[in-house]
Amino acid sequence: MEIRTDALVVGGGLGGVAAALALLKAGSSVVLTEEFDWLGGQLTSQAVPPDEHTWVERFGVTASYRSLREGIRDYYRAHYPLTGRSRGWQELNPGAGWVSRLCHEPRVAVAVIESMLARYRGSGQLRVLQPYRPVGADTDGDRVSAIVLAHRDTGMKVTAHARYVLDATETGELLPLTGTEYVTGFESQADTGEPSAPDEAQPQNMQAISVCFAIDHVDGDHTIDKPRTYDYWRTYQPEFWGDRLLSWSAPTPRTLEVVERSFTPNPDDDPIEVLADQQRIGGDMNLWTFRRIAARRNFEHGAYASDITLVNWPMIDYLDGSIIDVPDAGKHLEGARELSRSVLYWMQTEAPRPDGGTGFPGLRLRGDVTGTLDGLAQAPYIRESRRIRSLYTIPEQDLSLEVRGDKGAANYADSVGIGMYRIDLHPSTGGDNYIDVGCSPFEIPLGALIPQRVSNLLPAAKNIGTTHISNGAYRLHPVEWNIGEAAGHLAAFCMDKVTTPHAVRADDDLLAEYQRRLVRSGIEIHWPQVVGY
Repeated sequence: MEIRTDALVVGGGLGGVAAALALLKAGSSVVLTEEFDWLGGQLTSQAVPPDEHTWVERFGVTASYRSLREGIRDYYRAHYPLTGRSRGWQELNPGAGWVSRLCHEPRVAVAVIESMLARYRGSGQLRVLQPYRPVGADTDGDRVSAIVLAHRDTGMKVTAHARYVLDATETGELLPLTGTEYVTGFESQADTGEPSAPDEAQPQNMQAISVCFAIDHVDGDHTIDKPRTYDYWRTYQPEFWGDRLLSWSAPTPRTLEVVERSFTPNPDDDPIEVLADQQRIGGDMNLWTFRRIAARRNFEHGAYASDITLVNWPMIDYLDGSIIDVPDAGKHLEGARELSRSVLYWMQTEAPRPDGGTGFPGLRLRGDVTGTLDGLAQAPYIRESRRIRSLYTIPEQDLSLEVRGDKGAANYADSVGIGMYRIDLHPSTGGDNYIDVGCSPFEIPLGALIPQRVSNLLPAAKNIGTTHISNGAYRLHPVEWNIGEAAGHLAAFCMDKVTTPHAVRADDDLLAEYQRRLVRSGIEIHWPQVVGY
């Protein structure tokens, strides 16, 4: 089967959805593909509540991302039995989690994303191929002419021809398929000049992946069958960790001090109107409330038998190998799933309780919340992708507070958006502990979205021209959305002007016109005067 379209967006995560919306609003025909059952990526199929900056409720995100956030709140007000107090809470946080000011059930985000795309699907301007994944590509010199897609379950293939191809996959899957030059893992300090980089490049040294899952705590014994590899994970202890991985103890990312976190299901004394602010406090000392996605006190009495919390905690970070450009990726993906099952089994059977006992058999796996039969998230949470070799690569020293002091992050003449997060690297497959670097609010340079050679393929997710280090700040939800939206507008602009991304960046007039289009669409390309971390 063959199909033709103006733009092909491969990957239906946050970047892919934002890219598709930008193209659709510009009048382009779009084919959007996604491997998993839900659109939304880390927000939905990966079950990761949004990581966002302090000022998210006032500025610092695109208008369409703000529409997504407010759409989620409106969905709760329209369809959930909120208490009167919660219904009137302007900055409603349904889960009252401490990781974000908007912690919610993944399925709600799916519904809102689908509503944002519905009119374009109905008109035929948008075609969604799901579940499909890329398996091949046709190229003509420096252009990509087609991508071959295969149905995840049946293997049926579709060849999609497009004027522009946007790679919004979680691992930059189109880069090797199309021969687009890319890098993985740690660059060397000699290559980037970064203070936190190693002396030699380490292409297979990447951040851990995690397989998240949702749980509640109710009466009865809900202990799962003992996982096949439980005995391995029960004694597993990385050299730098300070304790077994399956414990309440773990390093603090910012200081590496080993601390013991608490775990108290359904606490009665925590505030519901949480104003999460990771600038002041990480909020992860009680793991139950850290990524809670449903706080029962926000809903009418009896609506929820228990809070629901999302397990994306230090002990589920899989360190035994990379899943990118290795022959045994499947083994490591299953290993990450086995680790998550083992963490749950440990909590149900052996974890220390505040009362001196062991085990929480009332912990219940909520696969209905994540949309799976096995109870785990549909997709692994992948923090680090292949990254294009770009016209400009963003180094650590462009945003590090330690390097730049009171000068703030670098200002780019070709900025296409903004973001804010610390450089937050989880432990890695090469044996590194957390790397945590304070940052100023930063910008997204257009040069990081343009491959050095290929003329009609654009990155639209975590595969832009960051380094292993700077990726730690650019990988979060609102930044990925902004990257995808800017890439979508760039493709549409180039089609309108019959030009190329390289020409847009090289021509001051074209660049200014493109940036004006971004600003008119609600993308902030420079920060207001704010105080950084």
